[in-house]
Amino acid sequence: MNKREISLEDIKKPIQKELNLFEQKFKESMQSSVPLLDRITYYIYKRKGKQMRPLFVFFCARLFGEIQDAVYRGAAMVELLHTATLVHDDVVDNSFERRGFFSINALWKNKIAVIVGDFLLAKGMLLSLNNNDFGVLKIVSGAIKMMSEGELLQIEKARRMDIQESIYYEVIRGKTASLLASCCAIGASTGGANEEEIEKLRLFGEYVGMAFQIKDDLFDFGEDKIGKPKGLDIKEKKITLPLIYALQDSSPKEKRNIINLIRNHMEDNKKVREVIDFVKEKGGIQKSYFKMHEFQDKAYAILNEFPESEWRRALQNLVSFTVDRNT
Repeated sequence: MNKREISLEDIKKPIQKELNLFEQKFKESMQSSVPLLDRITYYIYKRKGKQMRPLFVFFCARLFGEIQDAVYRGAAMVELLHTATLVHDDVVDNSFERRGFFSINALWKNKIAVIVGDFLLAKGMLLSLNNNDFGVLKIVSGAIKMMSEGELLQIEKARRMDIQESIYYEVIRGKTASLLASCCAIGASTGGANEEEIEKLRLFGEYVGMAFQIKDDLFDFGEDKIGKPKGLDIKEKKITLPLIYALQDSSPKEKRNIINLIRNHMEDNKKVREVIDFVKEKGGIQKSYFKMHEFQDKAYAILNEFPESEWRRALQNLVSFTVDRNT
């Protein structure tokens, strides 16, 4: 670890007590009287991720005051939505692994996985409705709409392999950034912020989400810290930012060749390697890093409009972790 890096565990420390309480509340929010559902949701709970979304909710709320019950409910709502989308994504992508463990559809098949995703989404909605958290519900409903539109736009454009940089940003703004934006807006809203402050932090979260997705794109081409390139997005014919930049700087002949490889030869690892090498040679990696840091700087600029505090610094560290992470 170099001197500029900070671990996620260090970032969590100022709010670890609240996170522990949140974990209990989140577990309770998934409970069901149906034994099968209870077994599945317990399996999901035990394999949770890094808790980055609740962190954004809590830190944004702390910019304005103490952590109230509404903040916990808002964080739980976001995690329920996020978990539901992951379960559904694994069905859509026919993926049998999630975070190194079997996915829900791998263990219980697609039909049950879809129903479980629906159940989690309904639990999140009811959590807000039963507590009159209509502001939270409105924010999350907007995120669900944007996530669906982003996913469908990506599918439409991927079929024709004609995605442009501006369309790419529209896709990831919906698919990825809208959820982080909703985390920050919910944190601000439940923390007592006014409408202008809520919108500022929503935009802050959107910029962080854009940087987050570009970082994910870069993982596909392999970074020194994580070893050999993965090439998973390429094999799935996903058009990512490094590839877009590389194609922009290519001759018509080069572009036709690469698109043909992606469309017809991605079962051949040598051809995947050829695409990866092409992207690197054309500067797609460096340009994507530059754009990622551009979004990061926009996020920092919004944070700097708020008074200096422990919580502003925590958010700054969380943004740094987002773009410096190795997984």
